[in-house]
Amino acid sequence: MSKFDDSYLSLPNFFYQKNTPNIFSKSKIFILNKLLLKDVDPFITELDLKKILLENKKKKECFSQAYSGHQFGHFTNLGDGRAMIIGEHLLKNNQKVDLQLKGCGVTKYSRGGDGKATLRSMLKEYIISEAIHYLKIPSSRSLAVFKTGEKINRENLNDGAVLARIMHSHIRVGTFEYAAFFGNIKYLNSLTNYTVKRLYPNIQISKNIALSLLETVMNKQIDLVINWMRVGFIHGVMNTDNTSISAETFDYGPCAFINNYNPNTSYSSIDYYKRYSFGNQTKVIKWNISRFAETLLPIINKNQKTATTLAQNIIDRFDEIWNKKFYEMMLQKIGVKKVNQKSYKLVDNLLKIMLENKLDYTNTFYNLTYSDIKINTSPKSKFDMWKNDWQKFIEDFCNKKEIKKIMKDNNPIIIPRNQIVEQVIEEAVNGNKTMFNKLNAYLTRPYEYQNDIERFMLPPSKEFENCYKTYCGT
Repeated sequence: MSKFDDSYLSLPNFFYQKNTPNIFSKSKIFILNKLLLKDVDPFITELDLKKILLENKKKKECFSQAYSGHQFGHFTNLGDGRAMIIGEHLLKNNQKVDLQLKGCGVTKYSRGGDGKATLRSMLKEYIISEAIHYLKIPSSRSLAVFKTGEKINRENLNDGAVLARIMHSHIRVGTFEYAAFFGNIKYLNSLTNYTVKRLYPNIQISKNIALSLLETVMNKQIDLVINWMRVGFIHGVMNTDNTSISAETFDYGPCAFINNYNPNTSYSSIDYYKRYSFGNQTKVIKWNISRFAETLLPIINKNQKTATTLAQNIIDRFDEIWNKKFYEMMLQKIGVKKVNQKSYKLVDNLLKIMLENKLDYTNTFYNLTYSDIKINTSPKSKFDMWKNDWQKFIEDFCNKKEIKKIMKDNNPIIIPRNQIVEQVIEEAVNGNKTMFNKLNAYLTRPYEYQNDIERFMLPPSKEFENCYKTYCGT
């Protein structure tokens, strides 16, 4: 891993703090993502990785990023409280990815915390982040989880761990908020130019780079969140500091997947008013992008009124773009390419029936995908009636082989079910990684039927569903 760059350090030191991760001399690799490691550096060994990341006493230029953010709608100053970027690793195609350690010690931004992480929470991020990636959704990637050999005091004593992850960039909406509220226009310009050069070089030729960046990020975030909804994912903590400018899913805290379809579903223990519920993710990402727009106003145009108008014109297009892309996505889940009001109604009616009948989100679409498509001449329920309408519609407008292909590409057979994730993590921390490894293997091929997969497809019991809560441990 010699191909490192530190371009982020070209920004004013206002945006970061240099520091050194803790040295964990008793650390062991608990889980290694061998497939990802091969992509990152095909020549590195497990031992080399451990030495580079956790035992190198001569580490240089590691840094933690400063940022602010709106948490549950309230603005606060933040920063990486337990994460440090080792550097920007250059992949084979010279593409940059941040290599970050999470849980590696106290930083300037720790706000009284210990800068550590538990094994349980890092294993959860490993599972979910890799699952999201293989579900064909942009995400941070988990390279390895190291067991540090320390005990971490949370509610109980837990095994300590460090997660090594990669991501195209850790720049957030909150980074821009930090520059706008605590910096100056020079800092804001520096951050904008750096971000565009690194992530979106194609808009460098734009007449108004800041405006183009706003539009680009908005469209990419719409695509991202719609893909979350395609697979039933709830991020759980969509604060502006967890909204990446690169439009990757990251900071997996109280995340979960819905079981029975209900837009009001939230599992987060701290989301008392369900601000970040499954169905609310639409409104939240629009709100977050609006906060991003506010930070850019000084460099969109010197005249505040003009800048506001230009930014608002972009935000005003959000609902139209979202609705179009949402229905396109939902129609793909039922194999329909014809987009019109009739097909929109088909989606609306299905979701209504799923809500009323408490149907499992993933398995409903799985059953539609893999059932024979034939007209049901004697409907007995609302769902049968809907299915009859759907089958008639696709018979009129679609090719059956094409229908199956579209549906198989958009409807996963397996997702990381909440109860399964908790079960395999519990077994893993107690020394048995068999089911943990098996689940992760299945999740690398979520759109394929695999032998003995049925146990991982089952919804949870009512007792589990009614009591399940997620936490910000990651």
